[in-house]
Amino acid sequence: MIATLIESSANLPCMLLATAISSFFLHYYTKHKGVLLNLPVVGLLPEVFFNFHGLQDKVTKLLEEKKCTFFLKGAFLAQSDILITSDPANVHHIMSSNFSNYAKGSNYRKRFDIFGDDSIFNADFQVWQHNRKIARGFLSHHQFHQLLNTIVPDAIENGLIPVLDHLVSGQNLVVDLQDLFKRFTFDFASLIVLGSNPKSLSVGFPENIFTKALDDACEATCARHLVPDSFWRLQRWLVVGKERKLSESWKTIDRFCADHIAIKRKKLELSNEDDQEEGFDILNCYLTGHEITGPTPTDKIIRDNITLFPPVPSQLRVPIQPDTLPSGHHVDENTNIMISLYAMARMVSVWGEDCCEFKPERWITEDGKIKHEPAHKFFSFNAWPRICIGKDIALTMMKGVVATMMRNYSVQVVESHPVLPNLSSVFSMKHGLMVTVNKRWD
Repeated sequence: MIATLIESSANLPCMLLATAISSFFLHYYTKHKGVLLNLPVVGLLPEVFFNFHGLQDKVTKLLEEKKCTFFLKGAFLAQSDILITSDPANVHHIMSSNFSNYAKGSNYRKRFDIFGDDSIFNADFQVWQHNRKIARGFLSHHQFHQLLNTIVPDAIENGLIPVLDHLVSGQNLVVDLQDLFKRFTFDFASLIVLGSNPKSLSVGFPENIFTKALDDACEATCARHLVPDSFWRLQRWLVVGKERKLSESWKTIDRFCADHIAIKRKKLELSNEDDQEEGFDILNCYLTGHEITGPTPTDKIIRDNITLFPPVPSQLRVPIQPDTLPSGHHVDENTNIMISLYAMARMVSVWGEDCCEFKPERWITEDGKIKHEPAHKFFSFNAWPRICIGKDIALTMMKGVVATMMRNYSVQVVESHPVLPNLSSVFSMKHGLMVTVNKRWD
């Protein structure tokens, strides 16, 4: 009994300290819900713990108050400052007019290390140009377009429609529409990359461990950008938290790629290719498909949808040489710049008072044509010279899927279902989108 009391007394200072810190955070969040908690030593770490999935909306509010750009002074452990912007003029300067001075940088590649240095997430300058040249040649080939014209209708007729008809035949069956679209995209990408359909979008919704692993990996790598390197490296060493999930996800992704490389080798009798390089090629194709899941029925609706909910909600860059942005902010090699696409779509100064409304008509000119906004404002497909070369493929897929659904089915979101953004490298909804499906015509 005495020994227990002595041990408890020894732990008392730690308990009091923990209580004091917790009380401080609770008090802070009660009084300052609209302010980012950026502490001298640990930086944004408390925000990540207390408000991980609400960070995008909090950053959006601050950007509106700060005229689209603000600085976060780097914490001691972070070793760099962060400039967050949703200013189209800054975007044009960084991504187009002064493109050669802004790289993703070595720290960025370290945080996305599981995807490989040459991946779609990490490539810079010469490597990016080389990859883009190869991809452009592939995507512009007439045989690819012939294949695309076959794959899209096939994936809709033999994948999407049977599943929707099954949902209609049931009594008030509820389905996660986000999961359904991810399955469609996975099967679509598999047909292009592997030449076979895994049929993850089928009645019964078989387990799709690859897509789940990719989701987990994107969320974990996003978290790395919000905490000091020492923190996520410690988590990785201890195999805990999001780093544990990332490790498990990468094993799944690696195994998936290795299995399909083996199948491909057996078919083509290839023996002199590099397994790791080929694995990253497969992964890059799936990452591209993973980013473009967001179907809408027409060009104007597509544009408004992916402006409000961009496939990649933020872009990160680091200056190579010191520079001054159009907003007047000075940046150097110790400044991490985050461009928030999610926030830009919600800026009254950029899109007007109705910026947060779903309003497809904003994309129609007075003579009834599509209104074209500059790429640094409509930034969902990036800006020149790095504009997405798979844009037309994404639009073709989206139009086909939603035209089919809008014409033949009525989709209703389940009442009281929470629709919240998930903080990840690729945009998604935290709780999915639970819906019911009915026939539009009897």
